[in-house]
Amino acid sequence: MEKEQIPSPAEKTVSQVPPGEYMSAEQLQFFRTLLEDERRKLLENAQGTLENMHAIVSEPDPNDRASTEENFSLEFRVRDRERKLLRKIADALQRIENGMYGWCEETGEPIGIPRLLARPTATLCIEAQERHEFQERSRGK
Repeated sequence: MEKEQIPSPAEKTVSQVPPGEYMSAEQLQFFRTLLEDERRKLLENAQGTLENMHAIVSEPDPNDRASTEENFSLEFRVRDRERKLLRKIADALQRIENGMYGWCEETGEPIGIPRLLARPTATLCIEAQERHEFQERSRGK
């Protein structure tokens, strides 16, 4: 006896839209909610880091202090990446508002629902992204 698979919210969003109707109001709302949830989580993480930093008292032992500073350094690197992601999320939300979300900035072609589900902040279709990555490798970056 086969167990019935329940479609994920993402699959429901994609399947509810008639074929050929790319970036419908339902899809845009789904991605808006997805991006806003991700932004909220990142901001909560940043707030938690701040609270942890304020709670830690300076260690008198040099080894303990070095360990604490190393942990902070790692935490700051993670938060810096998250800060950059927050900027991308803000840009994606702006693209939703101005009707450009889901469309490749380079070619004007659809980015595609599967790619947006994997990377909701994507601005380039797969082909354009691969071209950019190839050019970066060619320049030795």
